[in-house]
Amino acid sequence: MDTHQLRCFLAVADLLHFGRAAQSLDMLPASLGRQIRILEDRLETRLFLRTTRSVALTEAGAAILEDARALVAQADRLDARLRGLRRRQTPVLKVGAIDSAAAGLMPQLLQHLRAAHPAIEVQLVEQKTIHLLPKLLSGSLDIVFCRPPDIRDPRITFRTLFFETAVVALPTDHPLARQPRIAITDLADAPLIVPDRRSRPHSHDLTIKLFLDAGLTARIAQVAEEKHTIVNLVATGTGLAIVPRWTARISVPGVSFVPLEVAPGRTLSKLILAAAWTRGTRDAQRDALLATLDDHLKEIEDSA
Repeated sequence: MDTHQLRCFLAVADLLHFGRAAQSLDMLPASLGRQIRILEDRLETRLFLRTTRSVALTEAGAAILEDARALVAQADRLDARLRGLRRRQTPVLKVGAIDSAAAGLMPQLLQHLRAAHPAIEVQLVEQKTIHLLPKLLSGSLDIVFCRPPDIRDPRITFRTLFFETAVVALPTDHPLARQPRIAITDLADAPLIVPDRRSRPHSHDLTIKLFLDAGLTARIAQVAEEKHTIVNLVATGTGLAIVPRWTARISVPGVSFVPLEVAPGRTLSKLILAAAWTRGTRDAQRDALLATLDDHLKEIEDSA
């Protein structure tokens, strides 16, 4: 049984209010309602009586309330025990990072960490957010740098760091490659390479929204999974791509990266980067990494 759905059930059962329950879980009410419906479908029974003015437990909901509470508590104890075992067995600080953070954030951060805390050994894992967060919950990772999902697991603490700057990746012989900046309107007829939304929703949605805000429709020529694949496709002339500026650190011959032109009073930098760790856990090495990041956050942000 999905413990996240049980946590949603318990929040509504305790507060008897979907809006306040969603707020306590850092979720949208619609997302919370969807999780409750999935749980009800799985159990083949209604758990709440809902009207426009009130929420109440059904007989079935009241019957399973304490069992659900016990299951969630047991899952939390198991998670804590596994994290403790892994910590004793492997005193290495295990850090997960999405590709742009692995290319841009981590080299700078690890350099400062080695200077401030030379005894801390770091193991870096580069993956997508959808793969990093489950590893965080299982205890396989101690902290991750990722895009926070729309539905945030209440067991995870997310701390927004900054927004990565978006740039255009294009062949070096493309006419726009010689411009100091590129406006979205310059890309009106350009074939685009975009990430798969299922695995990279933030990067995918950024491209689509930039065109919509300009009154245009993105002309998608190719969908690709990985950033290095996207950049290599740009080099072959398949299309252009809007990517985080740190992607320029992926050295591919024949590709230039040009900043997007930002209209006055607006920002196109909507690729949020956050640090995430398991809520309620203590880790001196993780705290040292975060403190080092705080000490150098401005200079790292300026490079993003």
